Amino acid sequence: MSEEFPEPTVVRDRRRIDPETGQLREPAPAAEQPAEAAAQPTVGGPDDGAADAELEAAQALAAERLEELQRLNAEYVNYRKRVDRDRDVARNAALSSVAEALLPVLDDVHLARQHGDLTGPFSAIADKLEATLGRFGLERYGEPGEPFDPAVHEALMHSHSDEHEVATCVQVLQPGYRFGERVLRPARVAVADPQG
Repeated sequence: MSEEFPEPTVVRDRRRIDPETGQLREPAPAAEQPAEAAAQPTVGGPDDGAADAELEAAQALAAERLEELQRLNAEYVNYRKRVDRDRDVARNAALSSVAEALLPVLDDVHLARQHGDLTGPFSAIADKLEATLGRFGLERYGEPGEPFDPAVHEALMHSHSDEHEVATCVQVLQPGYRFGERVLRPARVAVADPQG
C-alpha cells in the first residue's frame, strides 16, 4: 500500500482590497492568472447576448433600488422636519400655557409696583420672575400714546379728542401680554378718537 499524498491546497486571494493594509491591490500579471481565468469565454462568444441581458436586468434592478432609497431618504428628511416642527409647537404651547396661568400674578406684581407697594426683597423676586418669563418669550405691551390696534388692544373706554389724528390709546387699564407672536391677553385700554 503506497502512501498517497494529496496535492497541496493552493489558496488564491482574489480580493481587490488587502484585508491587512486596507490598500487597493494591483491586478495579478497575466502569467500569474489562474487557469480558470484563461478558460472564461472571450467577448463576442456565444453567451454574449445572455450576458448583456443579465447585465441590463441587473442595471434596471440597481436603478429601481436607487430610486427606492432616494424616496425613503426624502421621506425620512420630511419626517424629521415634521417632528422638529411639532416639537417646537408643543414646547411653545406648554410655555404659553404656563405663562397664561401666571398672568394674574404678573398683574398683581404690576399693580403693586405702580402703587409703590413692591419694596425690599419682594421687588427682587418680582424682577426675577418677570426676567425669567421674558427669557422664555413672554412680553408685556401696552403704553399710553400707542395707536389703537384692535388685534392687540381691547377698548374698554372711548372718547374724542382734538389732540390725536388717529385712534390712540390714552390710558392703559391693564397691560397686554404676548408670547412670541401669540397674544395671550390684549391690552385693555381707554381710546381717544380724533374729532370728526
